[in-house]
Amino acid sequence: MSEDLSSIYARAPAIFRGIRGEIEKVMVGQRVAIEQLLASIIAGGHALLESNPGLGKTLLIKTTAKTMSLSFSRIQCTPDLMPADITGTTIIEEVDGEKRFRFEPGPIFANIVLADEINRASPKTQSAMLESMQEKQVTVGNRTYRLDDPFFVLATQNPIEMEGTFPLPEAQLDRFLMKIKMDYPSPDEEFQIMERYTGRVEPRVQSVASKEEILGLQQIAREVPISEDLRKAAVRLVVSTRRWDGVRYGASPRASIGLILAAKSRALLDGRNYVSREDLHVMAYPVLRHRLILTFEAERRGLTQDQVITDILKELKI
Repeated sequence: MSEDLSSIYARAPAIFRGIRGEIEKVMVGQRVAIEQLLASIIAGGHALLESNPGLGKTLLIKTTAKTMSLSFSRIQCTPDLMPADITGTTIIEEVDGEKRFRFEPGPIFANIVLADEINRASPKTQSAMLESMQEKQVTVGNRTYRLDDPFFVLATQNPIEMEGTFPLPEAQLDRFLMKIKMDYPSPDEEFQIMERYTGRVEPRVQSVASKEEILGLQQIAREVPISEDLRKAAVRLVVSTRRWDGVRYGASPRASIGLILAAKSRALLDGRNYVSREDLHVMAYPVLRHRLILTFEAERRGLTQDQVITDILKELKI
């Protein structure tokens, strides 16, 4: 480990405390969602946040972006949104009497891109994000433009409004490292939310982590040791999803990679220099739930992806 990374590793607990502290100025509760979102960022993956309206999906992403010295943009997805509205377009401008072509970058050219209500964008527009999410580049015409590191697409969707929406295709869902679910707050938490947002001054957050620190933490997370037994357990878990009763299509090898990276990131967030069985168990849900396609019969019985993951974890004793 280089001297710079050693310095960042020594400051990691303080960095994470600072980020969590700033987020908690704005967010009440939702500790699981916050942990999973931070783990996704440290693992270098994209995240999809899903919940009923009004639970703070957009607020959590915007707040997290403010705690880091990263460029941020927001895309409000609508059915009439075009691919060029996201990637950018080539325009003609006149310079010294000559007409020239100039590329005008779209909102995808940021470190953190919030795709709000992504399932309201048309399939054509959704597919415009595929190249950027996987290759971290954008091709417009015959030219390719690299995106700046780090790069995250943090998307939200509302599961209860189906009219005028376009469900994300499996190929695009697989490019999200995690699908994070947010639940309703408890009565005590909701009282705190009311108190916090009905007063004279609303809470504000500050940047407490630099771009270099985030990039360094991503490198450090990949170096967190994990035993061979846990690596094999992760593979058994993912492979089991492909032949489990009630599952039509299971998770791809990308899920095995994502599960290990997510477990390593959670260990680093927890201040440990090793991956535990609990890390694997806890991160299995956000990493796998959006990658399992259930059969019609299973859905008719009310089976959910999370129930399948629970059953597999019990069967494999992970």
